[in-house]
Order: sequence, then structure tokens, then C-alpha cells
Amino acid sequence: MGPPADAAGDADTRRRKALRIARNVAIGVVVVIATIWLVLFITKGRFLKGPFERTVTSLIDRPVKVRGDFQLYFAPFDIKLFAEGLTAGNPGWTTQRHLFSARRIDTRIAPLSLLFGRRRLRWLDLDDASLDLEWNDAHTTNSWTFSSDGKGKPFELPIIERTKLVSTAVRYRDPRLALLADLDFSSISSRDARIGEAVRFTGDGQIRQTPFTLRGALLTPNETVARGRNRLVLDAVAANNRIRMSGTLPSLADIEGVPLAMTASGRNVAELLGILGIVVPRTRAYQLKTTLVKRDSQYRFGDLTGSFGDSDIAGAFTIDNGGERVHIDADLATKVLDIVDVAPFIGYNPDLVASRGVAAAARATGAAPARLLPDATLRAEGLRAFDADVRYKVARLRSDSVPVTDVAITVALDDGLLNLSPFQFTMARGTVTSDVSFDWRRRPARVTYDFRLGATPMAQLLGGFGVAEAGTSGTVRGRLQLEGDGDTLHDSLATSRGRIAFVIPQGNLTTRNVQLSELDLGTFVQKMFEERLQDPVNINCGLVAFTVRRGVAAADPILIDTRKNVITGRGGFSFGSEQIDLAFRADAKKFSLFSGQSPVGIGGYFSEPALTVVTPELLGRAGVGLGLAVLAAPPAALLAFVDVGDAQGAACGPILAGATAKAQRTRDGERRDDVGEGDEGTTERAPRKKFLGIF
Repeated sequence: MGPPADAAGDADTRRRKALRIARNVAIGVVVVIATIWLVLFITKGRFLKGPFERTVTSLIDRPVKVRGDFQLYFAPFDIKLFAEGLTAGNPGWTTQRHLFSARRIDTRIAPLSLLFGRRRLRWLDLDDASLDLEWNDAHTTNSWTFSSDGKGKPFELPIIERTKLVSTAVRYRDPRLALLADLDFSSISSRDARIGEAVRFTGDGQIRQTPFTLRGALLTPNETVARGRNRLVLDAVAANNRIRMSGTLPSLADIEGVPLAMTASGRNVAELLGILGIVVPRTRAYQLKTTLVKRDSQYRFGDLTGSFGDSDIAGAFTIDNGGERVHIDADLATKVLDIVDVAPFIGYNPDLVASRGVAAAARATGAAPARLLPDATLRAEGLRAFDADVRYKVARLRSDSVPVTDVAITVALDDGLLNLSPFQFTMARGTVTSDVSFDWRRRPARVTYDFRLGATPMAQLLGGFGVAEAGTSGTVRGRLQLEGDGDTLHDSLATSRGRIAFVIPQGNLTTRNVQLSELDLGTFVQKMFEERLQDPVNINCGLVAFTVRRGVAAADPILIDTRKNVITGRGGFSFGSEQIDLAFRADAKKFSLFSGQSPVGIGGYFSEPALTVVTPELLGRAGVGLGLAVLAAPPAALLAFVDVGDAQGAACGPILAGATAKAQRTRDGERRDDVGEGDEGTTERAPRKKFLGIF
């Protein structure tokens, strides 16, 4: 039995009533929407200017203002937004008032994209727009992150189907890098979310008080607009340096962890690194190629290759801006280092050294005409602005005089204290181990030098000074230990105190006629030891030492024991005036035609040494002009200073005793009658003879 007729009728009535209500509501909604659309269309939504400013201000936590005409309506289905003088404010800590401003903005927005998915603009027309992007001083937040506490999401670029941008400018500031850049973009037009060509820009700015200019381009603007990859190329000129960077960025403002190809060239690497406040000696023209990767506060330059002057360079280094001072960590290597390119590390201008010589380069630093040591100084305040840990290796030093290979330097700079330790290299098959320290925390700087020369063949060491390799078997060991005060190489040595010593164990020395700086070592040896250059000098042992006080080095002692002679030396030299005043005399062990020869002197200056033959009467005056007195350091004490090992057993007895030939005795302790000018014995002395017909 079915339901009663009246019950069925009631249900049908309710159903029709519900449909009428739904219809009426739908009609009402449509009427309301149509009314709103009509009102907005007629009024252009100008009355929504205030609500728009308040709503957007609340959403992005920045003050938003429209100073001119404002329109917000449906046209017909997309939302049309038109505003003149639109500005969006910046946080209070920024240097600029507005994050964004535009003389005019005209856009159409897909309505549903505001609720679902990615925001989409059907059309965007910007005229005279500017965007200001800044980091705070602590580098913890930026101006384009929309929140009061800096923890919000950065602004994301919407999808733009059609674009027209005229006179667009972007300003970027990063206090950590002391970087300020102003970019001007060329006019941009796009259709169907595609831009016909690369978007190019130009600009200028300043980094660490160094002005620069730049130009660049977005090579994939279509993908950039679609929030895809961004192929960027950038060329900059700063402080006579040209820098080119290229790479693919995940977003316009994101270079984090992205490898960027980079090339740089210029006249001087010091000018390039000086932009970052890093002080290094100047170089000749350079070219570098590397890959830059930024991670947080670190900028790593890897796969570095290039050249400076006539030398090559390779390796990697990292610049970290995260601490109190910039820190550099580097591993660098050079296959061939030209001797001219070493000049800047001791204060010379390498271009002057290459073109006009060391003397001219020294004069250019303010040194007196007769001096070679430069008066150039590194900026002490610059060396306290950054720290560094650098490891540098050189396979070979290109030099005409002394062969140097296998250079290895560890450089540590900490708040103005610069240590080169260890500093090792192989010189003429002998190893030099050294430690050098520059304390720039005090003024003038305190400089310490400690160079230790291992057993080195004299044939290679003095090959460029007149020593023949064939027939030379002698070796030399030595040490230089000085401490001085000064901001230049010259001043630190001119005030230095310490010792310089060389020990020559047993061996032979053969010379040849070779001149260097007008000082003929072959002639010197001829006058001191032998009549014939081809005859080797048989050395039993030798000590050549100087005590340095207030920059003046006094011979203490110079004693060389050969098979035929005992050679003594007096005088010294000055690091301050660079004057040389040395005299050498050979005391023959046995009488010969040449036992009456006159002493040989070396005078002049470091830049112009001169070889002279002096009279015996003038021998005692050597060094008087330098204010030197005779010192008396025990020769045996030099063995511990130089650390020569078994040199004491290598026929060094007479030398270690400091005995001249005349003071030597026979085995029975009697005075010998066959040495020097002894007045006892049966050997008849020949009359004194002039040496080479001169004296």
C-alpha cells in the first residue's frame, strides 16, 4: 500500500519550494555579481582605493599607497588593476623609503589564480618602475621578504603572459660586501609569455668604495618570466680590471650554490683584490679563469688557472666574509715563476725591473741613487683588515744566476701578524729552510729573518759569479738570522741586529773569468790564491761570518784555510747606506814568489761593487768608514749557529782555533820557519815582488 496522496503532495511541494529558493538565490547571486560588476565597471572601482591600500598593506606588512588615479574592476572577466604613483614601503632598517614604486602600472589578473595555483598576469604594463633590494647589516633578512620579523617568504614573480616594461630600474645593496649597484633595464615586450630577445641591462655602483660599471643580459628571459632557469651574463669594469661572469641561476636573486664561470684580467692583481680590502704586492698584467660558488658567507674560487707577468698560476681559494675580518684560505701553485715577478714581494715595481732594472725600480720607491733595497711599504692598516692561510708552491724560479726550485711557502696572517713559516726552497741543489715574520701590530713593524742553508755545492751556487762547475767539489752551509724594525725591506735591515755566517767544509774551488756587476770573482781569486785560474783552490775549511748591529755587518770572523794559505778578512758592509768596505789578505803557509802579495779589497756599494788591491798599511783601516771595530766571536761557536754537522772533523782545526799562518806551530810546539814571514829557518826569503806588476 503506497503513501497517502497528501503526503506525496507535501514532498513535491517542498521540493519545488527548494528549487525556487535555489533558483532565487542563484539569480540573486548573479544579480549581485552583475550589479557589482556593473558598479565597478561604471565607476572603474575608484572607490576601492582605500580598501586596496589597507588590504595589501596588511598582507605584505608594508605600507602601500596610490598617489594618483586608481582603478580596480572586471574587464570583462579578468581583474583590471590600474594605479598611478603606486608605492610599497621598505622596512625601517633600509636606506631607501620604498621597496617598489612605479609612475604607472596597468595589469590584468586571472581571478582564480589568486585562489588556486600560481598567480598569473594576463597583461603587465609598467612605466618608470624601480625596485630597491637590500640586506640588513647582519645579513639575516632582506627587504623583499614580506614579514615584520624577517621570517616570511620572499616575493615570487608571477607568470606574465604579456609584458611591456619601460624605464625599469633595480637597486641592490649588501652591507656585508659593501656593495651598492644600480641597474637600468632596456624596454621589454612579450607576448604569450615569451620575450623575443635577451633582456639587457647596464648600470654602475660601488664596492668597498671602489666605483664600477657593468652591463649584462638575461639570455633566457622567457624561462625567467615563467620562473624557470635564468641564464645570466655579466661584464664589469672596476679599478682597471675587467670581470666577466656567466651561469644559470634558479631564480633572479639566487646565486647560492650555483657555479658561475668567471674570467678576470687587468694590469695588477693587487688592484683586483684591493676591491675587497685584501692587500697583496702588485703584479704585472694578469689573466685569470675560475669557477665561483657562493655558500652562505663563503665565496670559493675553484679550478683557477691563469698567468701574471711571465709566470703561471693555478689552484683554488676561498674568501669568507662571515667573521670579524675577511678570511682567505688558498692553495696555489706555479710551474715557472719569473724572477721579475718576484720583485713586488720585496717592494719593487715589476714593470720597472723588467724595463729599466733593479736600480731604477729602487729609486722609484724613494731610495737614494746608490741603493738597491726598496723603500716601498705595504699598508699596515690593510694587513689588519683581513686574515689569511695560504699554501703556495713553485716548481722552478726562472733566474740567470742561481737555480732555485721546489719552493714551498706557508703564509699565515692573523690580525697583522704575518708569518712565512715554513718557507723552503732548493737553491743549487742545497735546501734553504727559513722562517720570516712581520709584526704589523706595532709601528714600525718588527721583522725577523731566519734563513738556514743546507750543504750546497758551490759549483751551482756560485756558477753565475765566476765559479766553474768542473773541478769544483766544495760545499757551503750558512745561516742568516736578523731582527729589525721598519715598514720597508730597507728600514728593517738598516736597523737589524743578529748574525750572518757561512761554513765551507773541505773541497776544491775552480774559477773562470766571468764578470757580474763589474766584480770579477775570477780575478779576485787569482789575486788572493793562485797565479793561474785553471788551478783549483784546495780548501780545508772556511768561516765567513758577520755580526750585525744597527744594520752594520762587521766581519767576525772571515777565516779560510787552504792548502797554501790562511785568508783573513776585515771590514764589513752597511744595510743602511749599502756601502761595502772589506779587505782580504792571504798569509802563505810556505814561502813563494807570491807570498808578498798585497791585500785585496771590495768597496763601493751593493749596486756598484768595486774590486781593488790595497796596501798592507791600509788593511787595518778596512771598515773604519762604517764605524766598525774588531770583534772576537769564537769561531767554534759558529758551528752550533750554522749546524754544520761533521764540519769540525773536515780539516778545520786551525780555523776553529782562529790561528793565522804565522801563528801556527810545529808538532813539537816550535815556531814554524816555512810559513808566512817567519824569521827563523834556513829557507832564504826572496825579495818582495810586485803582484802582477801592480804593487
